[in-house]
Amino acid sequence: MDLDPQGNATTGLGVQKSGLYPTIYHVILGNEPAEKAIRETALTDLRLLPSDIDLVGAEIELVALDQREYRLRGALEPVAKSYEFVIVDCPPSLGLLTINALVAADRVLVPLQCEFYALEGLTHLLKTIRLVRERLNQHLAVEGIVLTMFDGRTSLALQIREEVHRYFPGEIFDTVIPRNVRLTEAPSYGKPVMLHDLRSSGSVAYLELAGEVLKHE
Repeated sequence: MDLDPQGNATTGLGVQKSGLYPTIYHVILGNEPAEKAIRETALTDLRLLPSDIDLVGAEIELVALDQREYRLRGALEPVAKSYEFVIVDCPPSLGLLTINALVAADRVLVPLQCEFYALEGLTHLLKTIRLVRERLNQHLAVEGIVLTMFDGRTSLALQIREEVHRYFPGEIFDTVIPRNVRLTEAPSYGKPVMLHDLRSSGSVAYLELAGEVLKHE
């Protein structure tokens, strides 16, 4: 599920955003059923609930609604049991869209870019997760933190990795996602990196991460 107004997950899976209807916007704000918005992708076992630019205004529109934090959870309930996993790609901000995702979720996988400001933002995110757990979704848990865009040639990336392991011991995935040209190329072809170049270091890393996540089941 693409819950980011930028719609990168939608474009990256080869779905054209122009003229899309319905999207996740219409599901959480227009009362369209989620099942109607779900689309096929190039991967046999992967379906997409897409996003487009309409979602930009969702933060403002949600403010006026009753049970605004529960809109996504309510929309997903009729279809969630049909899937082994429902993955929600969240926007980078901690607004009402992200809150909706946290209320609907069981667990949170936190991608952390190996940059200083990303480390600062991690503290705010974990605080938000704690508040959501206390007030809105007592079952919410942190699945783990995964380091992304890692370049082992830079001292900053190595320092960030060391800091994260120091402050969050036992919560970091062993797999590290490297900076990789194939990862940045794949969206421009409208393909997941596995279909663009399965043997690239980026593809291999994400497959290893998937294996780690499955072991947590």
